Amino acid sequence: MADRFRGLRTAARRRPPAGIRARVTATAVAVVGIASVLAAFAMVSFVGRSLTAQGADQATVRAEQIADDGVRDGGPIVVADPEEQFVQVLRGSTVVASSANVAGLPALAIPGPDDAVGVRIPTVAGPFIAASAVAVGVDGPRTVVVGLNIDDVDDARHLIALALLVAVPVLLVVVGLVTWRMVGRTLRLVEAMREEVERISSTELDRRVPTPLRDDEVGRLARTMNRMLDRLERGQERQRRFISDASHELRSPVAAIRQHAEVAVEHPDTTNLEELAGVVLAEDTRLQGLVDDLLLLARLGENLRPTRSEEVDLDDVVLAEAGRLRGTTPLAVDTRGVSTARILGRRADLERIVRNLTENALHHARARIWLGVGTSDGTVALTVDDDGPGIPSADRERALERFVRLDGARGRATGGTGLGLSIVREVALAHGGVVVLGRSPQGGLRAEVRFPAS
Repeated sequence: MADRFRGLRTAARRRPPAGIRARVTATAVAVVGIASVLAAFAMVSFVGRSLTAQGADQATVRAEQIADDGVRDGGPIVVADPEEQFVQVLRGSTVVASSANVAGLPALAIPGPDDAVGVRIPTVAGPFIAASAVAVGVDGPRTVVVGLNIDDVDDARHLIALALLVAVPVLLVVVGLVTWRMVGRTLRLVEAMREEVERISSTELDRRVPTPLRDDEVGRLARTMNRMLDRLERGQERQRRFISDASHELRSPVAAIRQHAEVAVEHPDTTNLEELAGVVLAEDTRLQGLVDDLLLLARLGENLRPTRSEEVDLDDVVLAEAGRLRGTTPLAVDTRGVSTARILGRRADLERIVRNLTENALHHARARIWLGVGTSDGTVALTVDDDGPGIPSADRERALERFVRLDGARGRATGGTGLGLSIVREVALAHGGVVVLGRSPQGGLRAEVRFPAS
């Protein structure tokens, strides 16, 4: 027996929970049911009070009419329907006159001038509502009490309660069916999206979830998921291309080092040690620079924002780079366009931006490069111009991609890896900036980086 109960409990735990459709339908039916029951009780109570108050008003009016007509002690009082009305005239608490249907009975009720009370009469079936009015006689005041039968109030309440007893379950069934159908229609779209996402793998990121035409929460969810899949597909494509290009770039210096080493091993007598060391050191330097660039791009890809930001004087960074260039290059370096500007960021990353832009300009400039820093409308602009051949407008966006070399003459022998401008763009994005390539007023390339001012 214990094993049987344990098996039942295990099966209950394994039973899947109710779906959203069932839970929403049950919740809607429960809420509407509770509200309907409360509304039914309120309606029955309101109808009863309303009809009772109406009967009390009628009894008051009738009592005032009898009091105005005058009453005599012991005189008979005629009522239109003994089953629906009674009248008693009281002096104090003593009955001095009454209608025939309550003759011989003591005072049934003594309501106040603005009050009404419920009364039961032994000789007449049904509840009554009694009200009073004061009649002034020669020997003192009299209280005229008139009662009206209100058994129709109970009938009305019972009729309304019976109607609600039928209507509320029908309403709940309708609410349940409509909710079940509407939620089912909505969840069919969600289920179609789920099935499509389930079929999407890392090799099928080109698939998209079905998008409904209407602009509601489900439609916005579908469009958001498709935009996410777009980003994942683009990211996967960039990663695949990056890995392919990086492996190709890394293979070149490694192969060069291996080639010279194999020649030295095979032909030691003809090997120049100094030449071999020079080749190895040059390729190692290039390899180290490439690895550093790749690590920087990986770090920028993991953190969209610098983890530690500080206020950096961008003009100081530019002027320091200009001083270094004047000591290492025969080209003229013009810094007359540099003015004071401050931004938030990492100084080392900003120095890398300036270094990469100036190195790119040095490779293409003929005689001079121009450095500029300026602030306008809350934006700090860093510009580097050269007087070289420039970049055609159709190739400027592609020049910011990784491992892109637009100039065939500038190959691996010159030390370029095709990562300089792409690093500039990634660092700029990490600092909330953008990179724009255009035509320099001097005829060459203008590389402009725009940052939000500090």
